[in-house]
Amino acid sequence: MNYWLMKSEPDVYSIEDLERDRQTIWDGVRNYQARNFLRSMQPGDLIFFYHSNTTPPGIIGLMKVVKPDIVDPSQFDPQSKYCDPKSPTDTPRWRTVSVEFVEQFPTLVTLDTLRQTFTPDQLLVVRQGNRLSVLPVPDATATEILHLAR
Repeated sequence: MNYWLMKSEPDVYSIEDLERDRQTIWDGVRNYQARNFLRSMQPGDLIFFYHSNTTPPGIIGLMKVVKPDIVDPSQFDPQSKYCDPKSPTDTPRWRTVSVEFVEQFPTLVTLDTLRQTFTPDQLLVVRQGNRLSVLPVPDATATEILHLAR
């Protein structure tokens, strides 16, 4: 099992939305490196749900991969802001995963707390200028985040 961190703005899709929906497709990722991380995910991998573009930002909960390597349908939807008209239908450019709610943490693990606890090599989200929405998290770092969250 691997650990990951995925970001979403709470006014777009929040941990509460995922808890209500139970499962969702994590669509709209349009960065090649983030897409490659998505392609590496396997069923059962755990993902830290990170609320971004809010005050304060941070890790709010946990979800898990239920279905890996699926075609992101938003790339073909002309009504979607994530539509990619250059993506070929026979070899789609954008892949994603289906995720399932695991838990919402009792308290937010803020970005400030993450910066005080981890170096940029231990947790990429604290690296200056890192804007990727999907990131790997090393096992030791994941264990410490779970300790901070609970």
